Amino acid sequence: MRWRPLGLALAATAALIALPATHPAATAAETPLSQGRTATASSEENAGTAAGKAVDGDTGTRWSSAAGDAQWLQVDLGATASVTRVELDWEAAYGKDYKVQISGDGTTWTDLKSVTGSDGGADALDVSGRGRYVRMLGVHRATQYGYSLWEFQVFGSTDAGQSGCDSADAAKGRPATASSTENAGTPASAAFDGDTATRWSSQAADPQWLQVDLGAVKDLCKVDLNWEAAYGKDFRIQASADGQNWSTLKSVTGATGGTASYDVSGSGRYVRVYGTARGTGYGYSLWEVAVHTGTSGVPPVQGGGDLGPNVIVVDPSTPNLQQKFDDVFARQESAQFGTGRYQFLLKPGTYNGINAQLGFYTSISGLGLNPDDTQINGDVTVDAGWFNGNATQNFWRSAENLAITPSNGTDRWAVAQAAPFRRIHVKGGLNLAPNGYGWASGGYIADSKVDGTVGPYSQQQWYTRDSSVGGWTNGVWNMTFSGVQGAPATNFDSGPYTTLDTTPVSREKPFLYLDGSSYKVFVPAKRTAARGVSWPANAGTSLPLDRFYVVKPGATAATINAALAQGLNLLFTPGVYHLDQTLDVTRPDTVVLGLGLATLIPDNGIDAMHVADVDGVRLAGFLIDAGPVNSDTLLRIGTPGASADHSANPTTMQDVFIRVGGAGPGLATNSVVVDSDDVIVDHTWIWRADHGSGVGWDTNRADYGLRVNGDDVLVTGLFVEHFNKYDVYWTGERGRTIFFQNEKAYDVPNAAAVTHDGIVGYAAYKVADSVTTHEAWGLGSYCNFTADPSIVQTHGFQVPVGPGIKMHDLLVISLGGKGQYAHVVNSTGAPTSGTDTVPSKVTSFP
Repeated sequence: MRWRPLGLALAATAALIALPATHPAATAAETPLSQGRTATASSEENAGTAAGKAVDGDTGTRWSSAAGDAQWLQVDLGATASVTRVELDWEAAYGKDYKVQISGDGTTWTDLKSVTGSDGGADALDVSGRGRYVRMLGVHRATQYGYSLWEFQVFGSTDAGQSGCDSADAAKGRPATASSTENAGTPASAAFDGDTATRWSSQAADPQWLQVDLGAVKDLCKVDLNWEAAYGKDFRIQASADGQNWSTLKSVTGATGGTASYDVSGSGRYVRVYGTARGTGYGYSLWEVAVHTGTSGVPPVQGGGDLGPNVIVVDPSTPNLQQKFDDVFARQESAQFGTGRYQFLLKPGTYNGINAQLGFYTSISGLGLNPDDTQINGDVTVDAGWFNGNATQNFWRSAENLAITPSNGTDRWAVAQAAPFRRIHVKGGLNLAPNGYGWASGGYIADSKVDGTVGPYSQQQWYTRDSSVGGWTNGVWNMTFSGVQGAPATNFDSGPYTTLDTTPVSREKPFLYLDGSSYKVFVPAKRTAARGVSWPANAGTSLPLDRFYVVKPGATAATINAALAQGLNLLFTPGVYHLDQTLDVTRPDTVVLGLGLATLIPDNGIDAMHVADVDGVRLAGFLIDAGPVNSDTLLRIGTPGASADHSANPTTMQDVFIRVGGAGPGLATNSVVVDSDDVIVDHTWIWRADHGSGVGWDTNRADYGLRVNGDDVLVTGLFVEHFNKYDVYWTGERGRTIFFQNEKAYDVPNAAAVTHDGIVGYAAYKVADSVTTHEAWGLGSYCNFTADPSIVQTHGFQVPVGPGIKMHDLLVISLGGKGQYAHVVNSTGAPTSGTDTVPSKVTSFP
């Protein structure tokens, strides 16, 4: 909470009391168009002063911004409206000079009113304009604080036509497809050309369908059909947001052809006529199909739009570009548990003399389809000066989809966990250690090409997948490779390396790119037995941005779920999102993509996200941070008992990170539960905090990190640390893990607190006794029992013994003698001892 001097508060109160009686005000019956609508802002002072507080109708709650002049508050009215009046009820931190603007698309703005010399209090502005979005754009503040509004109210009326059914044909001239055509003279497009002398006709079989793309999700109110003699007797009129998953608006049986109009209610981008029984011996034939749109009580959520206030899009000609990087780095360098979130997007081109230093919650990505489309002659740097040369806490940042020619020949990427380096072409060497070669605990590289040598130096462990390197100098404990050209050979018996020639199954992370001037998301295809980078071949599909709900700070869980229900994908822009509902992903092939480490916080003990047992969902690039009330499961993929085969199109979870505690008290029984079969988990750090705020054995209690119940699940790049019970618990059959890094909880109070079934300590990686087939490579567990260094954990790994169980290259380590392990796996492997931090290894078990 921010406290102000009493004099300022009294002055604000006096200003409110002194308002003239003739001040314009809405009558009791007049509800603002803005009330309860989705609001976003350039910034928010804290979680208690979110943008939505200014449109909630409650004069006891408020929005407040960061302390800067160029700030804005925006409301989406849900539909185009004629706006006649805007009322602003300022808190003591008011805007002296500001503009009220209107927009039809949230991108291009028109001034409704410019205000200069406001004295705060209540401003009522008569305006005239049409649009869907209205915003207050601050120019100059009146105080040293930000801008703060109790209420931002927009009055006017929606178009009369929008409350009914538009007589215009929304389908005319739109792209059309069909299940079949009788011949080249009867294409699908002929039913939407407005010409009653041309027609579509199908092959003579059931079922058949005809479909039109309206271009955007719309409310649907009526469909007109004009049948040729070959009519449909039984058919359904259906709608879809994505052209794949359909809802039936009207079922018709016993039709007799001719012309007919059908009132419908629903929304969708795609409309189709799905014939199930023909009325003649011929196919289906339609002269014309007309689709009419309007609006229901709650307009559909629209896809596309701008990328929000925390995405910084630049090109090589952007003025003061280095300063932009430096300004964000100054804010984020040491902000380990701060709320700032930033994404730099670099348009294709060549950037000279740039050093993009990345702090916490900062991502940099190229906007080309290939990494070499965006060339940096300079550096993308992560170092550890903020922590005295110790890189073990350089978490939560990323680089993706660009090429780097380092200024001195070698780029520095000294990171810890949750810092992916994806789809990068380094035209030189790559140094993974901090300046001075202090401690480091990374890390992850995928789909990248390093022309020179990679030098891990002080890095304790690292995983590299489906890449190529010019060389690799060394390793400390556990360096694992799969599908990497140029990787060193396996030498785990005497060194740190575990190398698999290929990755069994992989699919690269979706990414945002520019196709001309239009944003799209590329969704890479699945690869089997992968080796080397996936580009420039780029097998996969592109999705236009209007197929995504672009989620911005201030969006509610209800709106996000409504977008998902419509069939939209999600693009979370950088920000912190509090959820009062579980996000339900139910549609196959849904993409949920985050920018700038977008962070989801479940409030009041709900789960953050559930994914149905469906094909092909892509989850990528976001952080789930547990709330202070215990959640049962932060992220669940599939449903308990699920058994559907998804091997042809698996769900993937990539760069999705979990945090329990650290930024404040957090509680969750389970962090991630995978119930679906065939899921690919590719790079995750699931972390119960050992430092920060809200940390203690029971303060941020979290029993399980990752629980895998589904069969045929593959995990590549698994980092799980500090859970109260099992860090990983696997009950599914035929599971595989390539690389695992773990620390046991530091704060175990004593051996009794973790003794169970006659065993001291919960294994870091537990495979249930019922499992008959499981295989894993390159696994390490470390103990650092700072609360009770006398604890001797029975083992790091616990697995059943049988011909289908194959464990390769395992190690356990006591960090400085703070506790010990008695064995590596089950009762096999030498104990750790002393303070020299020497690993105890098992190269093959059983």
